[in-house]
Amino acid sequence: MAKLILGCGYVGLRVARHWLQKGEQVYAVTRRAERAAELQALGISPVLGDVTQRLNLPPMAKVDTVLYAIGFDRSTGHTIEEVYVDGFARALDALPADVGPVIYVSSTGVYGHGGGEWVDEDSPCQPQRTGGKAVLAAEQVLAGHALGAQAIVLRLAGIYGPGRVPRLPDVQQGKPLTAAADAFLNLIHVDDAAAAILAAEASAAPPVRYVVSDGCPVRRADFYGELARQLGVAPPEFVAPGDPTPRTQRDLSSKRIRNARMTADLLPSLQYPSYQEGLAHV
Repeated sequence: MAKLILGCGYVGLRVARHWLQKGEQVYAVTRRAERAAELQALGISPVLGDVTQRLNLPPMAKVDTVLYAIGFDRSTGHTIEEVYVDGFARALDALPADVGPVIYVSSTGVYGHGGGEWVDEDSPCQPQRTGGKAVLAAEQVLAGHALGAQAIVLRLAGIYGPGRVPRLPDVQQGKPLTAAADAFLNLIHVDDAAAAILAAEASAAPPVRYVVSDGCPVRRADFYGELARQLGVAPPEFVAPGDPTPRTQRDLSSKRIRNARMTADLLPSLQYPSYQEGLAHV
């Protein structure tokens, strides 16, 4: 039995390391030869492939779990739909019919609410941004595929952790933040995100979906104020966003994620239950 990861990056690599520690055979698809060498050095079996092209998976041990966590790399020149939707469909078609659960890392961007509403797995999806629309379309591709009965969809809140704290350089340098100070952020520390994936693999009954968040929505003013306090700098000023862009749409979004299903079924407790602990760790 083996594991297959498509998107062995910030979150996927943490999952891969856990599987390796358990003695599992782990395969990971990458489109770059230099990344393949890095993965191989870690004990991961690299598979050269690109979801934006025809994907041919080589013979491998029977795969009992697939993790799809590919992010969007603007430098490739492909659109987000080509990667998230068409690429996912291409990857699903390349998988053997007898694979175990297919864990898709989606996003809470599928909701798109802007009035501070509480949302959960059953809330209507009305994405406003391109990214949210793309991941929702990818979820629908999975649901309509022959492997849809094996689907575990995890809608992750904003991932943060070592090397990835939103707007940290701006806060360090005292730059004003173009965002709505009173709007809510929803977050999940990267280690808790990886733990949620592993817990879903172990105990979720597909087809199913979960929102993955620390359950501690925080207003942007409070989050960046705490970040400034821990950095020992002045709290940032906020300025109203100008013309609508993908960035300003994100900075104006405001919803509160309810993670009750996740805590009941997957993770009764988190390593970093709020942004204060998570930032202190970082």
